Amino acid sequence: MKKGNVSALVCYSSALFLSVIVSGLAIAAENTTPATGTFTEEQFDQGEALYEEQCALCHGQDLQGAAGPTLSGPIFRKTWSMLTATVDDLFNRIVTTMPPSQLGALSEEQNLAILSFVLGRNNVLVGTEELKAEFDYLTAIPIGRGDEELDIAANFIIGFDGLEPTGDGPSFDDLRAAADNASDWLYHNHNYQGTRYSALDEVNTSNVNQLQQTCAYQTNSGVSLQTGPLVYQGTMYVTNATHTAAINAANCQVQWAYDWVPKDRMVWGNNRGVAIKDGYVVRGTPDGYLFALDSANGNLLWARQVADPWLGETFTMPPMIFEDMVLIGPAGSENAISGWVAAFELTDGDLVWKFNTVPGATAGGDETWGNPSNIPLGGGAVWTPLSMDLELGELYVAITNPAPDFPGFLRPGENLYTNCIVALDVRTGELKWYKSIVPNDDHDWDLTQVSPVLKENINGVSRDMVVTVGKDGILRTLDKQTHEALYEVPVTTIENYDVPVTPEGVHACPGVNGGVLWSGPAYHPQENILITPAIDYCNFYIAAEEVTFIPGQLYMGGGLRRDEEMSGWLTAVDVESGEVNWKYHAPRPMIAGVTTTAGGLVVTGDLDGNLLLMNASNGEILRSIPTGAPIGGGVISYAVEGKQYLATTSGNASGFFARASEPVRDGSIIIFTLPSN
Repeated sequence: MKKGNVSALVCYSSALFLSVIVSGLAIAAENTTPATGTFTEEQFDQGEALYEEQCALCHGQDLQGAAGPTLSGPIFRKTWSMLTATVDDLFNRIVTTMPPSQLGALSEEQNLAILSFVLGRNNVLVGTEELKAEFDYLTAIPIGRGDEELDIAANFIIGFDGLEPTGDGPSFDDLRAAADNASDWLYHNHNYQGTRYSALDEVNTSNVNQLQQTCAYQTNSGVSLQTGPLVYQGTMYVTNATHTAAINAANCQVQWAYDWVPKDRMVWGNNRGVAIKDGYVVRGTPDGYLFALDSANGNLLWARQVADPWLGETFTMPPMIFEDMVLIGPAGSENAISGWVAAFELTDGDLVWKFNTVPGATAGGDETWGNPSNIPLGGGAVWTPLSMDLELGELYVAITNPAPDFPGFLRPGENLYTNCIVALDVRTGELKWYKSIVPNDDHDWDLTQVSPVLKENINGVSRDMVVTVGKDGILRTLDKQTHEALYEVPVTTIENYDVPVTPEGVHACPGVNGGVLWSGPAYHPQENILITPAIDYCNFYIAAEEVTFIPGQLYMGGGLRRDEEMSGWLTAVDVESGEVNWKYHAPRPMIAGVTTTAGGLVVTGDLDGNLLLMNASNGEILRSIPTGAPIGGGVISYAVEGKQYLATTSGNASGFFARASEPVRDGSIIIFTLPSN
């Protein structure tokens, strides 16, 4: 089969690892008019007649199977919509095996017509262009599930050895005290407050030149590596899209490894880490499952599908565990999901509570969602780490963009609760307060982080604060009591911030992959600064005047023309005043985790593969250590038997930010320490 580009399909890799924009996008930058579906009525009708003549005897008049297998229904649709079996594979199956008595008797046009009929009977919409025998075109077609709803009770799996873990710890008391525990790294951002600060000082500004690599753990996979490792009592937990491993945090010896076998279609394919408590190791999957492993041996305890990949929902974020609840939400705003964040039982994944992040859109529109009847609305995904105020029992959630992304004029209003800080009662999911950060967003400017959570003096007044950043490239601190913004600090280039996206197009900064992504600010208490990475990147945005929604497909409502120039920033901001203490400009985007230490260090990594050890007081690079591959995930500090270690990811950080000349490399976790005396 010929491989090639199709005018209605534009490849587009985003920070969320979006792969293909289809159907409802008008790519004005290329003067194309996309199809509203994937085949014509004429193709469908021709295919129906050919099916009756050539296929019905074996596969049944209603496609439900006879001598041959069924060609419609849930099992068929699930089979041919996974990454391992696409519509292109289905077409090749038709071409090479049908009809069995006369192989090769049908022309390519006839086989495409039969494929069109089968797709149409499986909820794929009729369009305005003929189906094409092209790899890129066919592999981008998702087969819809139809009206069937996800049944989380039916999709429950019990582990072979039962539901109870044999491992132990950390306890909930340990998690509550994580901010005061320098030896372990118990949550993605170190603690519930999300400070990313380590009180260890063995490695410091005076001896970083002595730091040396201790070991490396190879994932033996070239998939994106954005995991945030956790460490508990000398054991490190790491992930990629489907792989989970426990290794010795001092010597990288593998204790166990577990590979999830997808059981449904996968959306994107990325994972940023686990949560741990009482012997449970919990994470999400690209096909919408939440599962728990035994920390002692990696055995599966339970798995439950709680997100619906047929609607475009997927899990990329690291969960949070509070008491006996697992807190998580799905990514997928660009697929027009109706977002949510929910709590599930740690012991079996059963639902405890759920907060819908776009209730007005889901209900058909309210005063914050001007909702034309001709388009579905949604968005409001959750894909970055959560944070908490333990005293108040408040859970802070960063809600992402509305959908469709670019034509804000088609959904006038604030579009609540998209691009909001949402504060929930952690035990009930009840809304306590919210703050809209980018109302009626038409640039895909996700709010991405709501952390750290701090108590500071501002102008002599004690303030309970929460820090937030997002893809709009602005760091803000908010008073948690009054919800007022104490200051706002740009951390990357800002251009045409308030200019709406139109069908004629507008150049704006940041672009959809600019600003701050999955790694948010860190706090350094001695210097009293916040340090955040950021991406300097711009787009020419184009809004579509009309959009078409196909469940599970990208629903951007427009197109982009990307700037070629991309760089990165690391910005240190005074917590009290909001003044910039220092800035570091990197030649490539800064997307890796940032960790601060009592040794006066800021530790992060860059896309050239260097582990950067910087002086927290002025941003000076004290040491740059090559790791061999881009760093786009967690960078952490911890201790084993009283000795301080630093660990970093090293691998394919992001397809969007990769250079064409860069090879695909297996992901690694690399561990460093000072030489023993």
